[in-house]
Amino acid sequence: MSRQGEPSDCTAGLTPVKGEEEGKRTVQEFSDCSAALRLSQPGRWGAPEKRLTIRRVSCWLREEDGQDSRPNSAPPLSPSPAPSPGPARPLPLPLHRLRSPGNKRPNDLARRRPLPACPSTFYFQTLCPWTLRAMALPLLPGNSFNRNVGKEKFHKSQHWGFCNNVRMLVSDEKPGIGGEPLFGQKLKPKYSMYPKGTESDVPSWVAFDKQVLSFDAYMEDEVPDKSQEDYRIRYYKIYFYPEDDTIQVNEPELKNSGLPQGTFIRRHRICLPPPDDDQFYTVYHFNINIDIVFYGRTFKIYDCDVFTKNFLRKIGVKLNPPGKCPEDPYMKARKEKLEHVEPLRPYQYTDTLKQFLDHDRQILRFFGLWDDTASMFGDRRELVLHYFLSDDTMEVKELNPPNSGRDISSLFIRRRKLPKYGPPGIYQPGQITDQTVLNMYGGWSVKQVNGYLLDKYQLGKLDQEFYKDSDLAVGTTINVWGRKVLLCNCDEFTKCYYKNKYGVENFTPISCKPPPPPKIERKFPPYTGFGSEEDSLRSCISLVPTPHRRDFRKFVEKDSYGYISYALRFFAKLITHKCADVDRMFVISYFLSDNTMSVFELTERNSGTTGGKFLRRARVKRPGQEVFKSELSEYIQPEELYVGARVNVNGYIFHLLNADEYTLNYMEKNLSRFPFSNIELILEKLKEEKPKSREVKLAFTAADSMGTKVLDYNAFREIIMSITVGKLTDHEVITIARYYRALEDKDPHVNVLITMAHEQLKKNAFENFDRLISTCEYEDREKKKVLPSKDIRRLCKSSRLPVKEDLLASLLSRFEDSEKQVNYDSFFFALNWRINPMTEWETVLYNTEKIEDIWMGSPSPIPVRYISYMRLLKDVFDLEED
Repeated sequence: MSRQGEPSDCTAGLTPVKGEEEGKRTVQEFSDCSAALRLSQPGRWGAPEKRLTIRRVSCWLREEDGQDSRPNSAPPLSPSPAPSPGPARPLPLPLHRLRSPGNKRPNDLARRRPLPACPSTFYFQTLCPWTLRAMALPLLPGNSFNRNVGKEKFHKSQHWGFCNNVRMLVSDEKPGIGGEPLFGQKLKPKYSMYPKGTESDVPSWVAFDKQVLSFDAYMEDEVPDKSQEDYRIRYYKIYFYPEDDTIQVNEPELKNSGLPQGTFIRRHRICLPPPDDDQFYTVYHFNINIDIVFYGRTFKIYDCDVFTKNFLRKIGVKLNPPGKCPEDPYMKARKEKLEHVEPLRPYQYTDTLKQFLDHDRQILRFFGLWDDTASMFGDRRELVLHYFLSDDTMEVKELNPPNSGRDISSLFIRRRKLPKYGPPGIYQPGQITDQTVLNMYGGWSVKQVNGYLLDKYQLGKLDQEFYKDSDLAVGTTINVWGRKVLLCNCDEFTKCYYKNKYGVENFTPISCKPPPPPKIERKFPPYTGFGSEEDSLRSCISLVPTPHRRDFRKFVEKDSYGYISYALRFFAKLITHKCADVDRMFVISYFLSDNTMSVFELTERNSGTTGGKFLRRARVKRPGQEVFKSELSEYIQPEELYVGARVNVNGYIFHLLNADEYTLNYMEKNLSRFPFSNIELILEKLKEEKPKSREVKLAFTAADSMGTKVLDYNAFREIIMSITVGKLTDHEVITIARYYRALEDKDPHVNVLITMAHEQLKKNAFENFDRLISTCEYEDREKKKVLPSKDIRRLCKSSRLPVKEDLLASLLSRFEDSEKQVNYDSFFFALNWRINPMTEWETVLYNTEKIEDIWMGSPSPIPVRYISYMRLLKDVFDLEED
């Protein structure tokens, strides 16, 4: 189907190309895989004439209608249909069809052959814009045959331009279209081509950043119109920058040379001498012992630095041997003359600007000592020496201690240079100079010359040496205007300075403090007996007596508060020969806050003695001290108190039998003060009895008749005492027993709980047990004689049973069965103190036991009930259980 208004003939829209030679040329272009196709679209589109360049296209023709016999070939090209609303599909058709009307033959779908000889006229089929849009290929590698894809510059380059508003040739490289080089054109290198590194291929301006090649050169400069010299030798430094091939030439400045020196050629790229002036100097043009020309001036390179030599070797440049630099004859003659004569400058200024800029605000600080004790009224004086590195001057300051009696001055010696051999004496002005001026003058003449002659040999010069930083060190004695000052120490900056510059490592300080004066023993008169010893001593120390100061910090830390008493309490008995006092028992309390003691006697019925306070709280002196003496008395300390010790309290000797739980715990926490509570030291003593290990085990086994592996405290103590034979004290035995104690059942016996409940019921005269039983029978619907423990507890509380809640809960737990049921008849029968009295359990408590211990001799709580002796045998004698 053809579009309406368009020619239906297959030759419609074809542009004829006349001439056989032109046709052959066109076929040849297609055979060479490059053709130019002129497309024009007459008719309704009115598209302008376009040219399409197609590369790498092989064309085959069918003899009848142009059908291609290749596989997957598309139908012949026809005028494109109207554009559909959907997306256009690309047509797999060749971009052109060649048709020859004179070569039509019958359809032969199986044959194909190359293009025949072209007739005089060929036609190119005109393609509509929709067909071209549908035939566009994606711009991907391998899909585009146009080399201009992605190219943006298509301008025609020119070689002429304007420079400073003057028409001139600005480029001689003659580039092609878009700035590309023409075919066969070779561009001249602009920069040096360095070998690429093995690590990274970075540009030269990155690889050679901050790298400079330095060459030493000289140039012979002619001096016309001067009879004294014909030429001068001028020295230069040539710097080559590899990053951009720029060159800079500098001439070192010489004093009074009369020549403008400094930068001779500023940094830029320098052209080669003609006829190669279109090129620039590169690194390969440089070497040692060669001549190089910059703008018509010939520089002779005679040497370079080490970095430059290594650089040139790496890029393959063979270095020449270094040459010799000649000496300038004029400067040589001028130098010889200046050694004898220095006109108009008899007092030349020494330039110290560099030293000032390098060491400004840098100060060495030493701590010194001036020992002036040898002179009358002299003493030791501490000094601080400041050495200023900027100008080699020093200043000295004095450190006055408080109440020294000296006026406070800012400086001991002001800032100035310190002579080594001072005081040097008094000299006339101008006598001490660096140079000596001879007494010679040019005189008055027609042509007056103001000139002075200096003494070359310096015959009358006075030498004066000053201290330098190399003369100062820790342990050195320096002369400060006749005063011998010992340098004892220095600060950290000074140590780092000497370590870096001079390699000094030893900075051992010397003590500036004087030796302590001999201590004069102060004697006080003996104690008179009036008041306390401390108060009497205070009246001897000052004219106005002041009260003795107590150790308030110790009082605050060790004062009792809450459940912490900081008081050590011991059970004791009196050791006496009086039969009436043998059985008297006491409680000795030692207060840690102020080291005081108090003694309280226990009351015993029918003993004939009145119990109560035996000794009020006070400090107790140690026995055997003199009463009236100058020194303070010594008092009993807490370390002297332990179980088994004998304490003399104002003539009464007490034997400490036992201690309470707080005292034992406090001693075990402070092992450094109480060694008898240190279990490790005690076990070391027991290990000395290792040869008796078998006897010890047999003794423990014989005492344990039930085989429970535990012993009571009395039996355990008796065996330990018999083995050690007096090596262990009673306190150490208690420590062992507490460490190896066996776990005890803390729950009291049920009879003890019933006895405690009877006491509470008797106090309140409660006897309504029958009513409680009746209430329980009413609640027991099933008549099983049991009720839940929570119901019985509720009934007891509703009936106001006068028993404490925790005690009632303990009793109910003892009468419960596996199902939490309680037999109410047996429970209330046990609580009925009228019917079931518990007389034998009235005074027995579950946490104490009254026994008559032979070793103690008094009723008191035992420290430990049972001891596990097998663990002791394993730790001490390495004996395992059989």
